[in-house]
Amino acid sequence: MKSGLFHQEEQVMCDEQTVSLVDVLEEDEELEEEASAVLAGSDSDHCSYPQGYVKRQALYACNTCTPKGGEAAGVCLACSYKCHEGHELYELYTKRNFRCDCGNRKFTELQCKLYPDKDDFNILNKYSHNFFGVYCTCSRPYPDPDDQVEDEMIQCVVCEDWLHGRHLGCVVPDCVELQEMICESCMNKTPFLWTYAAHLAVPGAAAQVKEETGGNSNTDIKKKDQVNDVLKPSSKRGHEEVEPSCKLKELQEIGQARIQSGAVFWPSAWRSKLCFCNTCQERLSEADLSFLLDESDTVLAYEKKGKNNEQNQQGHDPLMSALDNLNRVQQLEIIHEYNDMKTELKDFLQRFAAEGKVVTPNDIRQFFEQQQSRKRRRVDAGRFYST
Repeated sequence: MKSGLFHQEEQVMCDEQTVSLVDVLEEDEELEEEASAVLAGSDSDHCSYPQGYVKRQALYACNTCTPKGGEAAGVCLACSYKCHEGHELYELYTKRNFRCDCGNRKFTELQCKLYPDKDDFNILNKYSHNFFGVYCTCSRPYPDPDDQVEDEMIQCVVCEDWLHGRHLGCVVPDCVELQEMICESCMNKTPFLWTYAAHLAVPGAAAQVKEETGGNSNTDIKKKDQVNDVLKPSSKRGHEEVEPSCKLKELQEIGQARIQSGAVFWPSAWRSKLCFCNTCQERLSEADLSFLLDESDTVLAYEKKGKNNEQNQQGHDPLMSALDNLNRVQQLEIIHEYNDMKTELKDFLQRFAAEGKVVTPNDIRQFFEQQQSRKRRRVDAGRFYST
């Protein structure tokens, strides 16, 4: 998944796949960074239920407690650790305006260990097929053992479902990590977004823009009439009160249209260019899209918060504080020893991968025993030659 993580238990098999051990080591730093971005924005020790409908948080669904065929439910990060340890969990990445369900009436045999006093249901929560471990318009699991096509998955910022790039109905642009995507289904449910798309969206294969002139065809006229219908104020305000300050109306009057097909990608800061007039705010509210006017709602904003939290926590790490108290020579010695051990461990695992052997706990134990033995020999040698 793009910009997302899924807690998955990986098994090292005694076959050709054993070589993935090296890949795991090489990608460890990247995975840790992604994990801190997603998880550090959520509390791993306390159930989020008392906070109400949290603006955005990491969520999980438990297939052990609420399997397919039952009622969908979601649990917060802390409950996934404390209440559902050893269960089969689906990681949902992050979702907005959600309240933890752990232990409520949807869980017939489980009581929340962290906050048992919950209402029977959270009526404002929104659920989708993601809560049963399937995603995209194809309703397939992730990872999909039957899918041999390498394809990234991208989350729609409106419905928050994850879709395969090949099922978006458009070409996925470059630097997609810095962009937001709205799927075709959500675009069609809120047609006025197509007006914004013609002016603000990232150009793509499905985005063919054309100028409307006085010689419009009947099709173009019909499409323009449809847009005008969408732009009519939902309240009884007079036309003269809305038109001067409505950006959406001004964009429509420019006469630029876009083929209404496929998902739409939006560049960073596109939300700040939406219309904030009273009529448009009401329109977005009626469509349950008020969050689009909030730039802090974005996943990038959430991830940035998570990274900052992680950095602040690291600033209070006693091990880091101890390292800071060492002199420069001692610091360099520790760094060199750590890098040497990391290199030797990688080489050690590489040999197992090359021979197609499984690494056992005893192998790892022997490796660190050898490391300790070498360290003792270096210390003894240093003492022998010291004067």
